[in-house]
Amino acid sequence: MASATAAMTVAATALSPSAATRSQRKAAVEAFSTQKPKPAPARQLSGKVSTSPKDKAIAGLTAAALAAAMVVPEMAGAAQPTLSPSLNNFLLSIASGGAVLGAIIGAVVGVSNFDPVKRT
Repeated sequence: MASATAAMTVAATALSPSAATRSQRKAAVEAFSTQKPKPAPARQLSGKVSTSPKDKAIAGLTAAALAAAMVVPEMAGAAQPTLSPSLNNFLLSIASGGAVLGAIIGAVVGVSNFDPVKRT
């Protein structure tokens, strides 16, 4: 209720400064400066984790699948720090495209500096 009154007082002050007294202006400024938003209540997480037999079974199967995947040579090879041939070719094509684009821009800049347009 006080904030609505303060807002109306501030609006009246903005519209007609001669109508509001100094005390009303001071009250309006104090009303807005003292009101602070309330912080949201913090959520407290409990340290308990639900460990149903179904969750334990899923976790065990996931761990077993990951261990089996690391034993298979093709999967273990995927973890090596080398690039696959297709990725290597893709990166080389990007680099060569950048070189061609740089050569084109260099040629345009060179020609424009060598043969400037003179307008009268």
